[in-house]
Amino acid sequence: MKKIVLALTAAMLVFSLAACTAAPEDTEDPNTAELEQITVVLDWYPNPNHTGLYVAEANGYFAEQGLDVEIVQPGDNYALQLVAAGQAEFGVSYQEEVTFARETDIPVVSIAAVIQHNTSCFAAPKDNNISTIADFAGKTYGSWGGLVEEPLINYLVESEGLSDPVEVINIGTTDFFTATETTVDFSWIYYATTGIEAELRGVELDTIYLKDIDPTFDYYTPVLVAEESWLAENSDIAERFLAAVSKGYQFADSNPDEAADILLAASPESSEDLIRAGQQWMAGKYQDDAPYWGYQSEDTWQDFADWLYERGLIENQFDGAAAFTNQYLPTAADDAADNTENSQE
Repeated sequence: MKKIVLALTAAMLVFSLAACTAAPEDTEDPNTAELEQITVVLDWYPNPNHTGLYVAEANGYFAEQGLDVEIVQPGDNYALQLVAAGQAEFGVSYQEEVTFARETDIPVVSIAAVIQHNTSCFAAPKDNNISTIADFAGKTYGSWGGLVEEPLINYLVESEGLSDPVEVINIGTTDFFTATETTVDFSWIYYATTGIEAELRGVELDTIYLKDIDPTFDYYTPVLVAEESWLAENSDIAERFLAAVSKGYQFADSNPDEAADILLAASPESSEDLIRAGQQWMAGKYQDDAPYWGYQSEDTWQDFADWLYERGLIENQFDGAAAFTNQYLPTAADDAADNTENSQE
């Protein structure tokens, strides 16, 4: 958590200094002069979590909303850091990161859930015989350095009353397949990327989805975020952005083949087989059982934050309702208008 706070503080200082010494703006491109230029930063390389953004760009949904949107990959600075520092209007993050940021008074807010349910899981090659939490006993877990990983493993070990502890080894950027072949027994993956890659490689996996362990762990990952004060002053831009993005993800939900074509065109270095199979697997999962795309529940935010507080991972009781908003989503706005009209009749 200290690393997150220090990184964000440094980024905000750099941004403030840059703003004081900024050069005059270049003349606007006549082709985009009438469009509002904004930036959205991804959390990782382009993958099916991001398809709706690329669809909105390729199909002209952003232009329809008067927006010229630049979609960029993170470099040395990650998305939430850039959004908090005012260097990007929107970013792709996840519920844990937003919770830790707000715990330290970094004013970022989740404005949409990209996927309704947590598609991450603990995974192990079948030969390692890890198909239940009880099978964790005495095994080695490969950590990628997340703040929640080891506490969650320890919690599950305690909950199951396992006598043999799990050894946690930080595997850093080592890929799942190399790590499980050489160093560890199991790790934590996103199925739409690593799980699909295993299928394509012919590697059979045992998987334990976090959402199936306990509803508390069915949190939102990923989410779209914005900075609180910017959002309050630019609600119209947020509404137009989300109108286009919502349309993009609904298209991807219903048209996985065409959506894969768009994602591959935007990221030609990606594996075509992996993108196509991953997009098929994601079809129907963006909105799933929610009333509309992007919807977020207060219970989902509060339950996971309460678990973090109980485990000592955050110091203060958390206000889940303040960490997110549905108000800029197109269907939420329509519902509010309908309610106003009904109340006047």
